[in-house]
Amino acid sequence: MALHGLAQVSIGVPNVAETIGYYTEFGLEHRGAGVFATSAGGDQLRIAHAPTRRLLELTVAADTSDDIAATARRLAAHGVPVEQRADAVRAIEPVTGTPVVVAVRPRVHVDPPVARPLYNGPDRIDRWGRAPFLTRTEPVRPRKLGHVVIGSTDLHTTRQFFTDGLGFKISDYMGDKAAFLRCSVEHHNVLVMAAPVDFMHHTSWQVDDVDEVGRGAQAMLTEHPERHTWGLGRHFAGANFFWYLKDPAGNFSEYYSDMDTIPEDELWSPQVLEGLQGLYAWGPPPPPSFLEPDDLAALMTGAHSTRG
Repeated sequence: MALHGLAQVSIGVPNVAETIGYYTEFGLEHRGAGVFATSAGGDQLRIAHAPTRRLLELTVAADTSDDIAATARRLAAHGVPVEQRADAVRAIEPVTGTPVVVAVRPRVHVDPPVARPLYNGPDRIDRWGRAPFLTRTEPVRPRKLGHVVIGSTDLHTTRQFFTDGLGFKISDYMGDKAAFLRCSVEHHNVLVMAAPVDFMHHTSWQVDDVDEVGRGAQAMLTEHPERHTWGLGRHFAGANFFWYLKDPAGNFSEYYSDMDTIPEDELWSPQVLEGLQGLYAWGPPPPPSFLEPDDLAALMTGAHSTRG
């Protein structure tokens, strides 16, 4: 696949300083001026001011300038205006108004955790003595940006922009409610969901394993239990462990680990998942505020004036 993942997400919020403090605690490295880095992916989050919370820009990583030219041709063939240079092409998703940039970026290589036997099983001893996670005292630091979830008032058109225009692949559907789309070997990098207003639902950040998911969430919640949204659980679509928290602007942020991978497209067949089947295999049921964020009405009131 010429595309190979998400490079960066830019988020607009009305309370910049407070949101910067949140993502610093979340484990991202603040480089200054609202720019954050993951441990493997470099600068992958930018926080800037906006009247209401919104997705300002999404950057997708590509390998070469030939990939940029091919993306520009696909977009133009679908009637989408583009701004093109040798190493990037920029277009506006026509429903949500989200600027999306496809840019030449080096591939992100995440070093695997130090090999160690982590888990025993029934009648199976893979490690001796105390569990090694007990020695982890350093703060949890996400490895990379995994995916972004956006709500669209026209799911079909937004999905086509990403698939036919940008070259994303479809991994699974949740009936006519959502589509899981990938631009890397991971199960999804963008999830588009049907919504009454165009908005960003959450960003998702990869950590090493389920213990890091739990440790990260516990650290975030110890002094701020109000940040808790949903978790711990395991999704069905993508199969990743998850825990969702809420930032001060109202965006959800997810720690995840152990997501399905699709290294060969021919070996994967998209499924149509009904109801809440795709949301979780186990864990607590999703709260109503996860399915319909509390500020949706406010976002609907200001939706037109805050589009990018």
